[in-house]
Amino acid sequence: MTLVRILGIDPGLVRTGYGIIQAEGMGRLKFIEAGLIRTSPGDNISGRLTDIYSNLTDIIREYRPEILVLEKLYSHYKHPTTSILMGHARGVICLACGENNVKLINYPATRIKKALTGNGQAGKQQVQGMVKSLLGLKTLPRPFDVSDALAMAISYVYIEGTNSAKGRI
Repeated sequence: MTLVRILGIDPGLVRTGYGIIQAEGMGRLKFIEAGLIRTSPGDNISGRLTDIYSNLTDIIREYRPEILVLEKLYSHYKHPTTSILMGHARGVICLACGENNVKLINYPATRIKKALTGNGQAGKQQVQGMVKSLLGLKTLPRPFDVSDALAMAISYVYIEGTNSAKGRI
């Protein structure tokens, strides 16, 4: 049976969470790797974006995911600067996908939460608990940047179904 590697990314300028799973037929999921790409808030934005891009490229080259799932950008009218800065991080993530021939998928946060918990308004703790359960982890994946990234990867399997990813899951 063919396996598909899926990389979920929770982008941020200070902490970018990543989570890699492997999916195979009948919705079976296997945890591969997860962690954080950290940058220093004191560095200029070009240096921070370079760090995110470089580290993500290394992760892609080491683990060879076929699909990268990224949360769609959401902008709250009270915090437009946050969305603009997040857009910079998303841009280098999209570039890393393009340069490494990784299929890029974008879902809204509510769709990811609904796919995992059945509730599009689920809290971070509920999502974190479902990630732990679905991947058979012994402890909760922490911090939330990591559990959110794993949730994105898992959501792909539930949203696209068992015959997606080039017909191979």
